Order: sequence, then C-alpha cells, then structure tokens
Amino acid sequence: MKALISVSDKGGIEDFAKKLKELGWEILSTGGTAAKLKEAGVEVKDVSEYTGFPEMMDGRVKTLHPKVHGGLLALRDNQEHMNQAKENGIEMIDMVVVNLYPFEETVAKKDVKFEEAIEQIDIGGPSMLRSAAKNFKNVLVVTDPNDYSWIIEKLSKNEDITFDERKGLALKVYERTAVYDALITNYLYSTNEDSQFPQKFLFPFEKVQELRYGENPHQKAAFYKDRVIHESCLANSKQLWGKELSHNNIFDADGAWELVKSFKNPAVTVIKHANPCGVAERDTIEEAFEAGYNVDPMSAFGCIIALNRQCTMKIAEMTKGKFIEVLMAPGYDEDALEYLKENKKNCRILQMKDMDISDKGYDMKKVVGGMLIQTRSWPDIDEIKLECVTKRKPTEKELEDLRFAWKVNRHTKSNSVVFAKDKTAYGMGVGQMSRVDASIIAKRKSEGRANEGSMSSDAFFPFPDAVEAAGEAGIKAIIQPGGAKRDKEVIDACDRLGIAMVFSGVRLFKH
Repeated sequence: MKALISVSDKGGIEDFAKKLKELGWEILSTGGTAAKLKEAGVEVKDVSEYTGFPEMMDGRVKTLHPKVHGGLLALRDNQEHMNQAKENGIEMIDMVVVNLYPFEETVAKKDVKFEEAIEQIDIGGPSMLRSAAKNFKNVLVVTDPNDYSWIIEKLSKNEDITFDERKGLALKVYERTAVYDALITNYLYSTNEDSQFPQKFLFPFEKVQELRYGENPHQKAAFYKDRVIHESCLANSKQLWGKELSHNNIFDADGAWELVKSFKNPAVTVIKHANPCGVAERDTIEEAFEAGYNVDPMSAFGCIIALNRQCTMKIAEMTKGKFIEVLMAPGYDEDALEYLKENKKNCRILQMKDMDISDKGYDMKKVVGGMLIQTRSWPDIDEIKLECVTKRKPTEKELEDLRFAWKVNRHTKSNSVVFAKDKTAYGMGVGQMSRVDASIIAKRKSEGRANEGSMSSDAFFPFPDAVEAAGEAGIKAIIQPGGAKRDKEVIDACDRLGIAMVFSGVRLFKH
C-alpha cells in the first residue's frame, strides 16, 4: 500500500505517518513534508525519486506527473487501466494526504502584497486531491487532520473503510477546493478596481453553528461566517457568558455593533428589533450608558447593548434590574465580568475585537431566486462638505448634533428620521411609509427632550409637511440629502419656522 503525503498544516502528520509505516505502508512525500518526516525518523521516498523527474521552478512543478495522477485515477477493476499502468511503470497510490497552501491565512493579513498572495495559490495540491476524490472508491483522500485518528484506528483493526466513509472524505475535498477557489476568485476581484462585482458570485462561508430556530420557532436556521474578515464584527466576537445566541440575537447584535463603531468618542447603542431605541455619545462610557439606556427604557426591555469602550464595574452595576439579552464591548474589567456572570445569568456577554473598521466587501440581501449585492462603503459625515440652504445657519453645537443624528440615521430602517440633542438620539421614527409619520413618532418618542435640537432625515422631503411636524417638535436644525422637486418649498418652510437646514447629498435608505 502506498500513501502520498504533502501538507502545509503539519499538525499531527508525524504520528500519522509513523503509524502508517508501522502498518506496512510505503510513504511518498515532497519538499518540506518529506524533510519533516525524515527528521522524525519516518522512512520516506521523495516524489522526484519515484517519478524520475526533479522538483523544479521553486517547487511549482513536482507532483504534476503521470506516475502520480495515473496512480490516483486508475480504476482497479478496469483491466485496460491496469494494463496501461503496467506498461508505463505506474504504481497504484492508495492514499493521498494533502492540505493546501495557506492562501486563506495569507490574504487575511492586513496589507498583504499581491505577489505574496499569488505565491500561495496551490496547484499540485488541489490537482492531487481532485484526482483522488474522483476515484474515492479506490483511493483514500485525506485533507482534514481531524480524520487522521479514526482512519488509523480502522486500518490498525484491519476494518474496511466503507463506501460512505470514503465518499464523505471525498466530499470534504470538493468542499475544501470549492472554498479555496472561491477565496482566490474573490481576492483577485477585490484587487480589480474596474469591476467590483464578479460575473459568478461565490460565497466561501463557514458554518459556525446551527441555531435553535430562525426568526420564528417554526423556522430552522444556522449561522455562517465569512472565511476572511478584516474588521471587528459579530462574526469574530468571543462569547464569554450566557446561553447560545439566537437568530434574532445575532441579527440585532450585528446592527448594534455596526452603529456603535461609527463613534470615535465613548458611545453606547441600545437596539431592539434591528433598530436603535437609544444612542448616546459622551465623555465617558458610563455617562454614555446611562444616557443611551434612559432614552427609552420601555423599548429597551430585552435589548441588545453595545459599548465601544471597556465595560467597567460601574457599568456592570448599572445593568442591575435591566433585562438585557446581549451585552457587547471590546473588553471587560475582571470584577465587572465576575459581577455580570453572577447577576446576569441570562445575558449573553460578547467580547468584540478591537474597533477595526472597514468598508470593504459587500452587503447582501437574499430575495427568492436571487441575491442583491451592493458595496458597503459610506462617506464620512465628518468630512462631507455640508451645504446650508436656509437663511439661518446651524450653530456649532447644532452641527455637532446633526452629524451625530446622521450617524444614527444611517443604521435605521427607512423611512426614518432621528431627533437628537446633546449627542443623544431621543426620538427615532423608523420603518414608516410616510416621512410625516416618522416625524410624528420621533416627536412622541423624544417627549420634548429634543426641543431646540437637531434632526436627520434618511432621504429628501418630498413636501414641507414633515418639516412642519419637526418644527412643532421644537427642532431647530435639519440635515437631509436634498434633491427633491419641491426643495424650495421645503427650504421656505424652514425659513418661516426659523429652522436651519443643510444638504448632505447622501441618501441613507436601509431596507
């Protein structure tokens, strides 16, 4: 029996090869794997010696040879195949143990050089895996080190490895090579400025866990994560405490974290049903927590809370008496974490990676029979040149609150408006068919706390009515994209009401 071993991930390979050798297997190997096995005392024949053809071109050409692929692809019960193999000096290879060059790990590094990434595209490995997997009835194909132990156990007991087990190993190969090719394709597209959207969109996602149910108990669900992540996000968070996250927990927590990442100063966001019900930015994270939660304590029942600073003991104590589904922060003081574990038995506690932010990649929305794909990039409101279109200009404080409200507004479901004052989002009117209704809801939610405050609208005002509703709520400054046919009527209404209005030129629709 002959096994060909060539691995990049060498974990466990020495022990596996030793046990194969003890069972009478001949070992073929290449390059670094051969050297490592020899150092471990495993007798190995170099592939170049077996094929009679030297490794060349910095190891790029070594296993692409008929004596390798013929030994993998020959059907043992096909006499013509076996006669041709004998005529050409091709011996059968009964096992292939291969895992691929670390392309995924390479492109996951920040600022990886293009040449370095290209060099990590494996050619011989996938070729051998696919050849062996196609002939899985005759060849054991092993690409996952987790399979070493049970394979050795079966071989040691002289037990047959069943057809289904062999097919399962082959399935792992095609799954692995499909993901590998998808990662390469997507990386190359990411370096192409002329065409951001591939003709064939590939999804190299990995299942993290199956969930108890989906949005509703009758729906089944699972959570998958991207294979290459360059930013702080829910998918690379670490759960420190609490029961398993649900489908809705994950969706809401993603929204909470993406919103709180928008702020450079200490900030807290409180999310319920995918929309913020309280957001505040302050000088300290404790002040932000108190202000953000107290915007709408009734809606905050069973909420998701995200902090963009370390969770302190003082904040942990402030959670007392509050029903919080998920608490998210970049880190936790030791005493704070112990307090939360002791007093918040049902709260899921997530530690987020440092506040790395990226606008690369795609935003995806599934529709029946298809997928909508769009870029994630957004302009920085702090760098946008705002155009004041009214007689009254906003004060510096109003401008500060306008920018704050805009950041919150970007994460609310359309149609939406946000009333803010003193860097606190007091009123959110979200998910409405009418911008007037959104303004009325924001007014009711703000309960007068946004009087003489600022307002952000996710899209232009088609009529002056929403502005008039904002005026009734005491709003003194508005930010909106502009661009409506009746912009002049809207501006005139602002002038009549003494409201300052600026155009951002950026629409914030979120469906």
